[in-house]
Amino acid sequence: MQNIEVKTKEENESGWVFDVSVDGASYEVEVGMKDYERLTDKKIAPEELVKKSFEFLLEREPKEAILKSFNITEISKYFPEYESKIK
Repeated sequence: MQNIEVKTKEENESGWVFDVSVDGASYEVEVGMKDYERLTDKKIAPEELVKKSFEFLLEREPKEAILKSFNITEISKYFPEYESKIK
């Protein structure tokens, strides 16, 4: 398993922006408050949602194939099963 580090870059009433590092590769992920609530029912922290989302992605593609900057909802465009798996 690859080392995934998630750090909050920005937080406001509409959501978060996270800096994510996976074995030297860097990413920026935006998570809207409504998307966070819909995907987690507030049962896990937003950082944990991002980490689990990267675990999901890394099971399906190499880290080099992951977009460097994206909104968490974009994962479903490439992997339709994402939301049902992440919940």
